[in-house]
Amino acid sequence: MDNDDVQAARQGECAPGDPSLADEQLDSGVTIERLRREQEQARYNELYLLAPSGYFVVAFDGTILQANLAGAQMLGFARGRPGNLRLRSFVEPGHRADFDGFFQQALNDSEPRRCRLPLRLAQHAQAIDVTLVGSADGSGQACRIVVEPVEGRLEALERSEERFRRIVHCADEGIWEVDAFGRTTFVNPKMAALLGYPIEDILDQPLSRFMDEEGKALLERSIARRRQGLVERHELKFIPKDGSAMWVSVATNAIFDPSGRYLGALALVSDITQQRASAERIWHQANFDELTGLPNRHMFRDRMRQEMRKADRSAAFLALLYIDLDRFKEVNDRLGHAMGDLLLAEAARRIAGCVRASDTLARLGGDEFTVLLAGLERVGSVDRIAQSIIDALAKPFVLAGEQAEISASIGIALYPPDAREMADLIAHADQAMYASKKAGRNRYSYFTPDLQEAALARQNIAIDLRAALANRQFEIWYQPIISLATGVVHKAEALLRWRHPTRGLLGPAEFIPFAETSGLIVELGDWVFREAARQVQRWQRSIDPQFQVTVNKSPVQFRRDAALYQAWLDYLRELQLPPQSIIIEINEGVLLDGVDQVIERLRRYKAMGLQVALDHFGTGYSSLSHLKRFDIDYVKIDQTFATTLEDDVGDLALCEAIIVMAHKLGLKVVAEGVETRVQRALLQDAGCDYAQGFMFARPMQPEEFEAMAKASRE
Repeated sequence: MDNDDVQAARQGECAPGDPSLADEQLDSGVTIERLRREQEQARYNELYLLAPSGYFVVAFDGTILQANLAGAQMLGFARGRPGNLRLRSFVEPGHRADFDGFFQQALNDSEPRRCRLPLRLAQHAQAIDVTLVGSADGSGQACRIVVEPVEGRLEALERSEERFRRIVHCADEGIWEVDAFGRTTFVNPKMAALLGYPIEDILDQPLSRFMDEEGKALLERSIARRRQGLVERHELKFIPKDGSAMWVSVATNAIFDPSGRYLGALALVSDITQQRASAERIWHQANFDELTGLPNRHMFRDRMRQEMRKADRSAAFLALLYIDLDRFKEVNDRLGHAMGDLLLAEAARRIAGCVRASDTLARLGGDEFTVLLAGLERVGSVDRIAQSIIDALAKPFVLAGEQAEISASIGIALYPPDAREMADLIAHADQAMYASKKAGRNRYSYFTPDLQEAALARQNIAIDLRAALANRQFEIWYQPIISLATGVVHKAEALLRWRHPTRGLLGPAEFIPFAETSGLIVELGDWVFREAARQVQRWQRSIDPQFQVTVNKSPVQFRRDAALYQAWLDYLRELQLPPQSIIIEINEGVLLDGVDQVIERLRRYKAMGLQVALDHFGTGYSSLSHLKRFDIDYVKIDQTFATTLEDDVGDLALCEAIIVMAHKLGLKVVAEGVETRVQRALLQDAGCDYAQGFMFARPMQPEEFEAMAKASRE
């Protein structure tokens, strides 16, 4: 059957000869029983139109006046449009006389007449035997004829009915029928199973009994639309027998009698509880931070957009607080990522305790949080909240028995005074936060136009970096590393400089952070390695065959795959340079960033023949006991110890202990930042192997360095 036919059938065409309900009007006195009879009549009409046998109404002259779906399909015409077709024309020519006799008898007699003859059907290439059952319609002007193929007639009907029963009873969806008053007239086993009730407990019950209050309200609103014959689709919450909540998708189709009177509805019900829970879970993951439970960047921007619109309609203003946790990375490196996560979660709770319930606190990622203060009338309230956040985060954190201390740098931008666009407001708050860090951390700063100029300058540096390598704007300067025992220059630390075309000579602190965030640090570090390798090759010829150069390695570059290491080794072989000519310097914080991975990378260095120095030792959280686990060749004591050796007996004792323990582990020691003769003497007496600092020389260009190194040997 085509869809047009099915739709037309459901819109209530009557079976021929059945009592029509077209003239009846439902008034206030109609009984429930009568409505049910009308509903049964509508079902009968629909069964007639959808019956598997062919039903025809034939005029006294043999013209087909009406046919059901099966009859139209048998003869191959569109139901409702038989035209001037005559049923007789489909009878085999040799049997048309038999048909004529049958037709006249059926038209004139009160009793039904039967006839068996071959009929040419549209689905068959040859005529097949059919049984015709005919009876007059009572007017004497037409005859009702039922056409059924002889073979398998009863079996086909039984199969059709059985197929329908199986479809209804085995359907994965619930099927629910209600009358015009919303009372249940039919449910299939699946629907009963979804609700947890026996079928008999559901029949005659109003649909609303199984809904929550919100579903009942939605049901009331949809009744009017349903009476218009529209297919309604809703997501509702049902309450099964066990009291749980079950979300369902309901597709409802209205049932009408032939006159268009609403008799009830048939609904297809699907349990979508799991799908809805999954959708809510996906939505939550897309909008909230998993660790802290706070809104994430996406949700924060949506909330901010809403609050900006509210502020535009009122005289109040917004304040955006951009919060960055100071020294969080150090805690993460020292205690591990699990402890770092605990700290972030606790920091989120502390910040939440400082703001109002109406404010929006979000985690943008890493150790960055934002607070959106809405509906403000005075700036003073912003100051109080910002200071309370700083005070709350400055208190020690106790994490699974370990204590950690951090602080917060906060930047504040106001809407609309500081920016009219959301992106600008966020950028301005970030710039103010950067100013707080630069001013010493543990404080808050408001955005000013001067901060924007500084931020633009930093952005320009990031842009210029990309062209600097191609334009050969980078230089390597070298600082001597002296043997304290002999005063001879044995090594040099390679230090990167950028000769900027407009800003002059820049030190690494002014551009390395931008190189790391942009990913350029890997390419830049590779260039430094190759330049240093070529330089040490020259100095091994002109100064000392054992001369070494140390190269700083960024944590970002340290995590790169082995392909880069192999390229370095290949380059050293190309230069015919012993691998031990290069010493790789890493920051001690790297040692705690995934211990197993660090051990593997250091093992690769050792296999290549490269030596490794641990830079800035003593300022972080590693200890000499950690060094037993790693392939380290040198320990470089941070310059903060050297500067206090003359005045702090404790620092001197600590340096002596580091030197003794390092030697017992087979490591050499380099002291950084030596500036006075007294410092040199104390370190030499303590047994320190090497030193570098302004007392000996500042970083210098290769030609000047070579002259000094040669002079130290005279």
